[in-house]
Amino acid sequence: MTQEKHIRDYNQAYFLGIGGIGMSAIARYFLQIGLPVMGYDKTPTPLTNALQAEGAVIDYNDQINALPLVVQNDIENTLFVLTPAIPKDHPQWNWLIEKNAIILKRSEVLGQIALGGYCIAVAGTHGKTTTSTLIAHLLHECNINFTAFLGGISANYNTNYLRKTDGVNYQPGANNEQRNASTNQSGGNSEAKEIIVLEADEFDRSFHRLNPDLAVITAIDPDHLDIYGTPEAFEQAFVDFTHLIQPNGGLMIQEKLKIAIAKNVKTQTYGLDKSANYQAQNVHIDQGDFCFTLVNDQREIAPFRCGLPGHHNVQNAVAALGICQGFLDLPIESLQKGIASYKGAKRRFEYVHKTENYVVIDDYAHHPEELNAIIGSVRTLYPGQLITGIFQPHLFSRTQDFAEGFADSLSTLDSVWLMDIYPAREKPIPGVNSEWLLNMISNPQKTLVNPQTVLEKIQTEKPQILLILGAGDIDRIVQPIANLYLKIDALTQ
Repeated sequence: MTQEKHIRDYNQAYFLGIGGIGMSAIARYFLQIGLPVMGYDKTPTPLTNALQAEGAVIDYNDQINALPLVVQNDIENTLFVLTPAIPKDHPQWNWLIEKNAIILKRSEVLGQIALGGYCIAVAGTHGKTTTSTLIAHLLHECNINFTAFLGGISANYNTNYLRKTDGVNYQPGANNEQRNASTNQSGGNSEAKEIIVLEADEFDRSFHRLNPDLAVITAIDPDHLDIYGTPEAFEQAFVDFTHLIQPNGGLMIQEKLKIAIAKNVKTQTYGLDKSANYQAQNVHIDQGDFCFTLVNDQREIAPFRCGLPGHHNVQNAVAALGICQGFLDLPIESLQKGIASYKGAKRRFEYVHKTENYVVIDDYAHHPEELNAIIGSVRTLYPGQLITGIFQPHLFSRTQDFAEGFADSLSTLDSVWLMDIYPAREKPIPGVNSEWLLNMISNPQKTLVNPQTVLEKIQTEKPQILLILGAGDIDRIVQPIANLYLKIDALTQ
């Protein structure tokens, strides 16, 4: 087989790695459009449990005989979707290759879904989940119909797949009043396009399969050097991404990023500096919230109260506002309400315990710059207080490539508790381990921990401010830690 069909022309879909955050969002979309969904994953998780409750058939056995009979007997009419996390020796994957099955990467499927819609793609090494989830939330608050494939669980809606169909369809080039006037009672009009919001993932050059109408680039700090080889090649991938934006499309790019952008793209910069087209001025903290005034080309637009803490989240908010106010011309009052009511995405500066005595924050940070951002934000919010951080490095290759950066970032904590490296798709690299990284950390208040000893240390030391950091399976200890702090707090009363 050499030519795949349109998604809706298949009889069923089978996911290799269905429990991943990006894969599960696509699976939910398929279920919603009526395409039967089946899949494999290594272990049950809350995501796979939720998918099964929604109608997906999932098995945790990677052997060929675990493939559903309907899949084995109807390979030609089954769409197979593959996550990069699946190892190359996976028995089912190799058997399907032998059978000449059509196997698409997650990014290829997203590219197909986005075709024909009005695609808003958020790229960048940091901030893309927060920014894309915020854009989706703002569209929801403005009563605009859309479909969003998110790289995290929205705290507002408790899902990584969000679709609104009972609002107003977006019509390119029209303002909000014109959209309402041209939309009939059934909610549709002939010129409208469905807005598709998604993350443009740079891993495995996935974002090169997209042709967005609007795009955001939040950061280009080197990452995934196991794929790109050099920081220069990594940056060039983002340059190439700007050339994939639709002719006369739009780009919001962080003001400090100086790259060669495609000339036929309407480019706006954003940030905290006055040189940016869209900027946050008068940033201050009021009753624990970060507040700012949105300014566009020296013209004050409106004041905003940010639902998420941190200067980096103020920048994410400005990027989202640049898209929704600048390019989509959505109403300011609704955007103010949306920014204030945004609760973020799970594991992105998520308070899992917060009282007068103790604060526990969970964050997906897995790059030195992300660690710097959250540690710096917590220092701003809680000046003079001691901060303990639990960190699980993600990937042997990333740990090796950015070891000095990780050591410098973690050294800014008052106490560092370091877990073993989460390997994900990788095999160990000789000499690259958490003990090696620990020795590079200059802060003497450092130790190696595991999930069991973490709970014991919390019980003994009772850190007043605790950060849970990393992108691996560290999320499995979040709830036990939260439960333990409930008991500690109860005893403190």
